[in-house]
Amino acid sequence: MNDTVPRIFVVGSYMHAFVLRAPRFPQDGETVFGTDSEIGPGGKGSNQAIAAARLGAAVDLLACVGDDAFGSEARRLWQDEGLNGRLIHVDPDRATGMAFIIVDETGQNRIIVTPGANDMLSAHHADLAEDAIASAGVLIAQFEAPLEVVRGALQLARRHGVRTILNPAPVRQVTDDLLALVDIVTPNESEAQTLAGASDGSFDPERVGRALQARGIETVVLTLGDAGAYILDGAGGRHVPGVHAAVVDTTGAGDAFTGALAVALARGQSLDDAVGFANLGGAYCVTRPGVVPGLGAERDLLAIQAPAADQPVHSGGSRGCPPRGHNE
Repeated sequence: MNDTVPRIFVVGSYMHAFVLRAPRFPQDGETVFGTDSEIGPGGKGSNQAIAAARLGAAVDLLACVGDDAFGSEARRLWQDEGLNGRLIHVDPDRATGMAFIIVDETGQNRIIVTPGANDMLSAHHADLAEDAIASAGVLIAQFEAPLEVVRGALQLARRHGVRTILNPAPVRQVTDDLLALVDIVTPNESEAQTLAGASDGSFDPERVGRALQARGIETVVLTLGDAGAYILDGAGGRHVPGVHAAVVDTTGAGDAFTGALAVALARGQSLDDAVGFANLGGAYCVTRPGVVPGLGAERDLLAIQAPAADQPVHSGGSRGCPPRGHNE
């Protein structure tokens, strides 16, 4: 690993999160009494940018918020976390994006998002960010931002030889030419199956990974929850074991994984070592309630200890069962 500061560019999204905790998820038409609630920052782009910054990266975030209290709170958060704010846009006509999250007693979640100002990003905003993209070591994109700005940023990264990571959540049906712009994709099981067109319910990491490669993606990193991650690239397929941790809340595990992966790769680590480090990020995240509190510094990730035998465990990014949403 080299000693230079890694530079990360994130095509962002921000969602102000409203979290409800309950013993279980309600059935159709049912009301369930909750046990706790919280309001705070979220959104995959913001989470991944903060994860990378806390691990020592210099981070540029391309994002759009509304001209409202939630947008102001987001900008204060990013300033406090040391993110470069030169590419943060404020839209006077759209509200800041919001996410509504239910977390059950096992730490699993259900999420609904309303994009709001996030939807105002376009290819034009990617063009404005070309210099920042060109100077990055790794670019991260997700599907919470409009596909137009995602495509534009990926095209610029390819033009300037910048490595790209796509965290394809919330999963969308996209064309092969967009996926061909991606160097590394980091889906969970359900996202991978959707992108691969696998609908039979079974999950074979190699088969699904090959299907994704056939769509033009060079390297597939499948996040498998407590099983770690599965890599498929030109060297073949292999499993990277996870790191056990006591599960409190799985929300944000995939974002922590992707942010840590980007930082490790930008530092010059091999893909396998970088995925091992990313597993630490995901595992640390699930030990804390809420997303931002679960985005650790490097010392936090390296200090993870195995839980007692009777504790639930989790490692790596999200597994995808039940379906994950914007923060995971």
